[in-house]
Amino acid sequence: MRPSKPVETQTAPQSTQTATLAEIAREAGVSAPTVSKVLNGRADVAPGTRTRVEDLLRAYGYRRRRAEATRSPLIDLVFHELESAWAMEVIRGVENVAREEGLSVVLSESAGRLTPGRTWADQVAARRPHGVILVLSGLDESQRALLTSRSIPFVVMDPAGDPGDNVPSVGATNWQGGLAATRHLVDLGHTRIASISGPSRMMCSRARVDGYRAALETAGLPVDPALLKVGDFHHETGYRAGLELLRSPTRPTAVFAGNDLQALGLYEAARELGLRIPEDLSIVGFDDLPIARLVGPPLTTVRQPLMEMAETAAKLVLNLGREDGTSGATRVELATSLEVRNSTAPPPAV
Repeated sequence: MRPSKPVETQTAPQSTQTATLAEIAREAGVSAPTVSKVLNGRADVAPGTRTRVEDLLRAYGYRRRRAEATRSPLIDLVFHELESAWAMEVIRGVENVAREEGLSVVLSESAGRLTPGRTWADQVAARRPHGVILVLSGLDESQRALLTSRSIPFVVMDPAGDPGDNVPSVGATNWQGGLAATRHLVDLGHTRIASISGPSRMMCSRARVDGYRAALETAGLPVDPALLKVGDFHHETGYRAGLELLRSPTRPTAVFAGNDLQALGLYEAARELGLRIPEDLSIVGFDDLPIARLVGPPLTTVRQPLMEMAETAAKLVLNLGREDGTSGATRVELATSLEVRNSTAPPPAV
């Protein structure tokens, strides 16, 4: 028997809620305790049964009432990769907020995938954290439904792709940052400016390159495909792409690297080839990691307020979990800014 309207719209007392779950159990051909196990993320449910129950819960629009959902004192923080100083800045930001709220942070990694696996979603449902923050990651439709049905709020920080209108997210002004970095090099007099971007599948990387292109086009400079290299935000890629660019007979006099780690790889490539920074080559990075101020020469870079972004994401996900469910915003973008140091200078005289 199907109910006449979605469960989340019902305001009847607890007995009606229990009867509705019993109806879902009957339609799924299972017991009510089995439906409860699925709701609580228990592992002792056959995959086929779990899928059937999840489909029905999603079809009925079932959502646990917040008053019923006993949360663990946790925030789940999910990275697509967890191996750099960039991630440490994000962790610090989330932990700052968690500490104030008396919560702990659970870290997980999706091994480079932009969407966590199904096992992860079940584990989160079983933990019942106060919220989930996904960094450079996202959720598929079934994962969103799973968390929504448990009243587990989630926020995407620095989304890899379009998170969707209904997915709360926190990012930075990546396009503006790419524009500012390249315009700085143009204003210094550079005309052959290369780019080592991050992965093209990531929205933040594409936005930075678009800003780079816009700055060149506004200045009346051509966008030379030979000067565009696609990286993966790792030091080694900056080094390899840097060697390719700098060994060219018509090498660039300046490079905008998609992040600081790639910029540091480019430092290594330049020194290996006997090029001086900034006398022979100007370099601009992106992120403003602590190491950017410590290298020689200190790196000119676009400051992305990573810790503030992480704090904003943590506050947003906790606000979404409050009783009133209000967040104040579903899409937040924090401003980037250019930090000019000693890795940029006018191009060498010809």
